[in-house]
Amino acid sequence: MRPARPLTAAVALAAVAALGGCGGVRGGPGGPGLGDPYFPRAGNGGYDVRHYGLDLAYDPSAARLKGTAVITARATRDLSAFNLDLKGLRVEEVTVQDRPARWNRAGQELTVRPADDLDRDTVFRVTVRYSGRPETVTDPDGSEEGWLPTADGAVGLGEPTGSMAWYPGNHHPSDKAAYDIAVTVPEGLGVVSNGEPAGTSTRDGRTTSRWRVTEPMASHVATVAIGRWRVLRSTTADGLPVHTAVDPEQEAASRAVLARLPEIVEWGREVFGPYPFASTGVIVDRPGDSGYALETQNRPYFPGAPDLSTLVHELAHQWYGNSVTPRSWRDMWLNEGFATYAEWLWAEDHGGATAEETFRARYDGARSDGDAEAARAVWAFPPAEPGSAAHISDSPVYQRGAMVLHRVRRTVGDDGAFRALLRGWAAAHRHGNADTAAFTAYVERTVPGKDFTEVWDDWLYGEGRPPAP
Repeated sequence: MRPARPLTAAVALAAVAALGGCGGVRGGPGGPGLGDPYFPRAGNGGYDVRHYGLDLAYDPSAARLKGTAVITARATRDLSAFNLDLKGLRVEEVTVQDRPARWNRAGQELTVRPADDLDRDTVFRVTVRYSGRPETVTDPDGSEEGWLPTADGAVGLGEPTGSMAWYPGNHHPSDKAAYDIAVTVPEGLGVVSNGEPAGTSTRDGRTTSRWRVTEPMASHVATVAIGRWRVLRSTTADGLPVHTAVDPEQEAASRAVLARLPEIVEWGREVFGPYPFASTGVIVDRPGDSGYALETQNRPYFPGAPDLSTLVHELAHQWYGNSVTPRSWRDMWLNEGFATYAEWLWAEDHGGATAEETFRARYDGARSDGDAEAARAVWAFPPAEPGSAAHISDSPVYQRGAMVLHRVRRTVGDDGAFRALLRGWAAAHRHGNADTAAFTAYVERTVPGKDFTEVWDDWLYGEGRPPAP
């Protein structure tokens, strides 16, 4: 599915208004999944989302969410019906083009039958009103995502499929869209989300915060974080807005590392190319509110004060993972291998171990925590073939993925050319999607005359520990 173009709410609604009615064709149903190799039911066929308008209200004391999702999409075939992903929650009403639509539920599938068939290339609007207690979803690897209640609110985390626990949509990384998000909570709480703040208002003891995302965003990096925040707004040296929200209990512990955020973004610009979004920042919640950091778009989420290397890792994802997004979940190493290698490059550029030294340590099994079993686990499977959904976040995807990039660097043989390759990859697929085959073809096309066969055969796709380079 092609990347969606950025589309503001006003443009989206104007496009729909211009259409009038549609009908008179004999369409077929859209697919209930996109056939992802590891999450085959994720996403849906037959349409391409352009814009999500989410209007949410959350009551932390009852852990209840009430939402209206207005989804603007383009039909990619003649449609008599189409599916949305929505896990749990009670659907109250569905309309298509402002007309009541029939619908039914089966697991995570919400099947919608509009009053009239939708012609191919029609831009249409579906509105879903829903409510209930959103679920915390357990991944195949045992981690939790979806909607996570926290000590003073809640946070929505979506990788890989948890966003369907708090809003309906086409929940697969291959379908990216613009967003407008409004969240209403009891007065005294704040809401942080993706993109840029678009206003806050308080009435009758309830505060509504609005956020706007104009660049395409995959649903798994969308977030809503509700709580009590110390909100800091600043700019980098060249004027990029920085919006940072920190739980007051984490403010002191976070201060020193967050002060380096502008420096990391500037370094990333030099190494990876232009920063891909209109703002940056972070969200720092309390330890234990979730079990992991996540590269949520514009402002990564951290459970507790991050260390420097983790901050570098999650900010590098803004280029590799959020702007250049994997076409399927099998291509996860294109996220995590790149972000891990960014940690190696940062250390090399700031007086730490060289990337070659880090590579050798990983290859030899030396780890700073002395965990021999974890060191051996790096060779459990090739990074481009995790094998199942349970393994897309395992160490071969991260560490061996980074080793692939280091072997590419050594084969290129010139640091300037290698860093140009990193910048070129980010530019070639900016705000789009790519897979492993596209990356290997890009490398071979960008550096002609070099033989990457060993890198691909032994390091990217090979089983076990390759021979020592």
